[in-house]
Amino acid sequence: MTNPTGPVEPGDQNPQGPQDPQGQSYPQGMPGQPGQPYYQDAPGQPGQPYSQWPQDQQYYQGQPGYPGQQYPQYGQPQTKEENTVGLIGLVIAVIGFVFACIPGALILGWILLPIGFIVSLVSLFLKGKKHGFGIAGLIVSVVGTVVGFCVFFLVVDDVVDDALDDIGSGGDVSVAVPEGAETGGDAGTRENPYPLGSTVTDKDWSVTINSVDLDAAAAINGENSYNDPAPEGMTYILVNVTINYIGDSDGGEMPWTRVDYVTPDGNTISSSDNFVMAPDSLDTISELYKGGSTSGNIALAVPQDTVGDGVLAVSPGMLSGKTFVSVR
Repeated sequence: MTNPTGPVEPGDQNPQGPQDPQGQSYPQGMPGQPGQPYYQDAPGQPGQPYSQWPQDQQYYQGQPGYPGQQYPQYGQPQTKEENTVGLIGLVIAVIGFVFACIPGALILGWILLPIGFIVSLVSLFLKGKKHGFGIAGLIVSVVGTVVGFCVFFLVVDDVVDDALDDIGSGGDVSVAVPEGAETGGDAGTRENPYPLGSTVTDKDWSVTINSVDLDAAAAINGENSYNDPAPEGMTYILVNVTINYIGDSDGGEMPWTRVDYVTPDGNTISSSDNFVMAPDSLDTISELYKGGSTSGNIALAVPQDTVGDGVLAVSPGMLSGKTFVSVR
């Protein structure tokens, strides 16, 4: 047996290759043996010398065994998709903006603008989607809301101005006095009221002051046991009124007629100042249709000493001006 530590004679070579001190031999072609070509088995190419690897295949460091395969570069920007939700929000916001600029369609704008805002806001949280449409939808929604409020206040301002003009002009009130009654040029003021029995009319209502009972305490106290007596220094009066509806609303209207008492000192006394049940009380709750009418009494607690010196302030409708009528 050949001494592994001594010189190796030509006839003593192990056909399996040199052996290590533990007696194991090295296979032929293993890298690191002198005189043998260096082989490195490329994946898929066993036993082929490195210098003879195919030249048309590329091998990437760190990814052995996948010749010719390209790998993505980290840090490159990814293309984002179009945001359909954002586009929908923008379209809704634009339509709401248009309606918000139209006084007659203002309510539609107020409905669509918040919807466009919410949809556009949701689109900003969608991953991998573009945000341009969503941001534009938010901007249009906010601007449209501001414009809508401006248009609303302009419309309200016009309505209030028209109402004030009607009030200032008496609401196109006309007065018909009883036959044979005489009135001056400034009739209808506190100093020169229209005579009792006059009819005050606006475009929807006609109100006639039929009579005034200046001493109605007994009648009111006897009407209901729960009626409180008039406060000290005051007395009850009953104003008999007839209200006719001359408007053209198919749905009917409730009377908004007001009949107040104005003292010589200029104080106004309303029927709501005292809560008593008047005999044959005037019904102002039921709706009246064109041609309909209602009649009844209004109870007022007025100063006893000057009961006959005051006047009645009559307003046929809610926005009608006041016309003064005598209590005598």
